[in-house]
Amino acid sequence: MVHEELTGRRVLVAGLGVSGRAAAALLAARGAEVTTVDDGAPEADVRLAGTDVAELLARADLVVASPGWAPHHPLLAAAGRAGVPVWSEVELAWRTRVRRADGTYAPWLAVTGTNGKTTTVGMLEAILRAAGMRTLAAGNVGTPVTEVVQDVSLDVLAVELSSFQLHFTSSMAARAAAVLNVAPDHLDWHGSLEEYARAKGRVYAGVEVACVYAVADECTRRLVEDADVAEGARAVGVTLGAPGPGELGIIDGLLVDRSFHAPLDSFSRHDTAAELGALDDLAHLAGPDGRLAPHVVTDALTAAALARAHGVAARAVRDGLREYAPGAHRIEVVARVEDVVYVDDSKATNAHAAAASLDAFAPGTVVWVAGGLAKGADFDELVASRKDRLRGVVVIGTDASGLLGALGRHAADVPTTRVDPGDTDTVMTRAVDAARRLAAPGDTVLLAPAGASMDQFRSYAHRGEEFARAVLALPGARPGGGRE
Repeated sequence: MVHEELTGRRVLVAGLGVSGRAAAALLAARGAEVTTVDDGAPEADVRLAGTDVAELLARADLVVASPGWAPHHPLLAAAGRAGVPVWSEVELAWRTRVRRADGTYAPWLAVTGTNGKTTTVGMLEAILRAAGMRTLAAGNVGTPVTEVVQDVSLDVLAVELSSFQLHFTSSMAARAAAVLNVAPDHLDWHGSLEEYARAKGRVYAGVEVACVYAVADECTRRLVEDADVAEGARAVGVTLGAPGPGELGIIDGLLVDRSFHAPLDSFSRHDTAAELGALDDLAHLAGPDGRLAPHVVTDALTAAALARAHGVAARAVRDGLREYAPGAHRIEVVARVEDVVYVDDSKATNAHAAAASLDAFAPGTVVWVAGGLAKGADFDELVASRKDRLRGVVVIGTDASGLLGALGRHAADVPTTRVDPGDTDTVMTRAVDAARRLAAPGDTVLLAPAGASMDQFRSYAHRGEEFARAVLALPGARPGGGRE
């Protein structure tokens, strides 16, 4: 889209969160007539409650929807019936990219998946910077993508995309893209697992160089097979085992590339590989017991695959992974108290993420603090598959019936404490105290909620902060988990 196509267009911006505000600012700067709609933000032009939706849409040429607005929202559903286009902020960003001095656009390396997006994008950003490229992580993490695409100084973008953002995205064509995994999540928003997966698969549409997928996740392979990509784009698998041709994986503790290591027409392609680094280069990302979680390695290999698709040298992959530091609330050691380590993984907001988090610890050593908004998911597979990790469980959340039911069916012998949700202000203090009483020396108290946070906290970050505050208030707490 060029500047003139927005000038004078009547655009409804639905939702005034971070992305909605950024979208509204961009549209106004491009000459659009912007009307903002949000029941919660006092600065919104229109509050939807009591508003005639049909009349509102009759005065609109376009709706830009914030990620929190589901397709079945009355305004968006009515827009579909009325034939008013609905774009995500990502779609708006793609259509309003600014050309650089050489006339080209900065390419996108895009990442989605149920879990691991933020870690992978952070690793990718670190690798690209180690290669000397000007880049920035954007999208579902960090700076809104509508802001980043206006920066003509950037060489390449590392873009994290949620299924919410992808649902209303149709024209984006990344240089390379990855779906890390697909597991039940946000089913209340999408309506079914099939629709959720379909939204994730949109990231592959139009890909120019490589569609990166997880060999162990059959759904991601199918999404690649179904994708309509540019001619010459190839599928690149990521595995924790020895990689086959066209894959990245692990051989004898080394991260190995058998996809981008040689030209496609090279005679030596099928019996050679490129060494990208070693598992030791990820040692700083290990848990408090020194174990390196499998999903961390998968994230690193995926970031490496995307960077290699963009032409990054093997050495930069190693250097970037060494430099990468995880964000807050992602298996973050808060403190050690009487030889018990307290770990904040509040970012584990669904069952799939919690399973990966629990898998990072030795059997029988975890007191698990869990609970929150289930978002339409169940917990049977999570509890059944990770019961062996548990010393005890502390359940928080206003509606814990799903999690408690799964614990009763699959882990009835594991001591479980239900924290009364009545006093939200003290819920984490009481949860930490209950966990302390269940833990034994050498154990880990792990906050990996397997649910969203908004029932009792402002965000997953607020939940993690409250956990840390309660832990650090315990007598004898040593911040960071250091030993005396």
